[in-house]
Amino acid sequence: MAATTQTTFASANNFEQCLKCSICTVYCPVAAVTTAYPGPKQAGPDGERYRLKDPKFYDEALKLCLNCKRCEVACPSEVRIGDIIQRARMQHPQRPKLRDVLLANTDVMGTMATSMAPVVNLTLGMKPVKAVMNATLGIDKHRTFPAYASQKFETWYRRHAAQTQESFSKHVSYFHGCYVNYNYPQLGKDLVTVMNALGYGVHLLEKEKCCGVALMANGMHEQAKRQGETNMQSMRKSINELKRPIITTSSTCTFTMRDEYDHVLGIDNRDVRDHLSLAARFIYQLIDNGEVKLAFDPNFKMRVAYHTACHMQRMGWAIFSTQLLRMIPGLELIELESQCCGIAGTYGFKKENYENSQAIGAGLFQAIKEADPQYVATDCETCKWQIEMSTGVPVLNPISILAQALDVEKTKQLNQN
Repeated sequence: MAATTQTTFASANNFEQCLKCSICTVYCPVAAVTTAYPGPKQAGPDGERYRLKDPKFYDEALKLCLNCKRCEVACPSEVRIGDIIQRARMQHPQRPKLRDVLLANTDVMGTMATSMAPVVNLTLGMKPVKAVMNATLGIDKHRTFPAYASQKFETWYRRHAAQTQESFSKHVSYFHGCYVNYNYPQLGKDLVTVMNALGYGVHLLEKEKCCGVALMANGMHEQAKRQGETNMQSMRKSINELKRPIITTSSTCTFTMRDEYDHVLGIDNRDVRDHLSLAARFIYQLIDNGEVKLAFDPNFKMRVAYHTACHMQRMGWAIFSTQLLRMIPGLELIELESQCCGIAGTYGFKKENYENSQAIGAGLFQAIKEADPQYVATDCETCKWQIEMSTGVPVLNPISILAQALDVEKTKQLNQN
């Protein structure tokens, strides 16, 4: 049965199209910093040939893959190398460590942490606590945890925004994700501000679960699939019954739900995929089509360096964020060379990966310091954590920058029907 399932997904993930050119290994950020990882060609298509002959074949080096998808961007034959590696790891599930369970169950941990956020934030920042987690859980003592908010975004939305959203003539549903809900509600508030100014009401999905990317990375694929099915059901209702497209503010959540649900988890999302978009892309397309207009604060000034997150690179969507930022008159934009920051979600929190994580991101950190921006902009929340910890430069989502730059009242007037 396992061999049949593996064959089915191997065929779907087109490993036989590999030309053995090794360009994927050249672009692999992990292979560049450690010889312990043989590179995506060997771990992916080459290894798949062995795994098809013997389903028990497994290489521990597969755990070193970041799932950054840069191998897939580089591949001239469009082989889904990262998906092949993900599927191979699924075929050999291992009992997750307590650390992995804690890091991956973002909804559970976030709900508990926000209820006592000041205490949790203080505790997680203490050196003795970090030392204990390093020794007992394997969470590296050098890693800085993102702060938790005292109030969830969902709570704020119900109390302060939900009542007014039906008054708009056009509507979207917002998949906010764990980061906005538990760590940084301000991004969700900024999105509501911008979309309302453009004449759109913003609604939450009937039921939202973590997209599952952390669960997949930590071997909890069945739970990830259950949560993914819940998300798809809610999105179908939004699209088919309520006629609302879905927008997000996380490149990783977007990529996971658009691409990995189907290719990796086997969730049929074909009826949802094209209705799910990153907010920056959605807004840019509205502007480009002449459907909405923007008015900006003439006093706004900001020097920003834009970092293309790995999954933004894979989707090819960085152009939407950078072009949106270029529309802001008072913004000086520096486009950084696309490089992996090294954190890859929970990957960089683990003691055994921390050194590689920081080595992978070193080039990006240096480029940011040389650019000397006031802020870094990126569409990925975990990139934000890594960059802020490693450079000290604050990081904002392009939507938050747009919210700061807009003259909200004038924009509302321009977009009144």
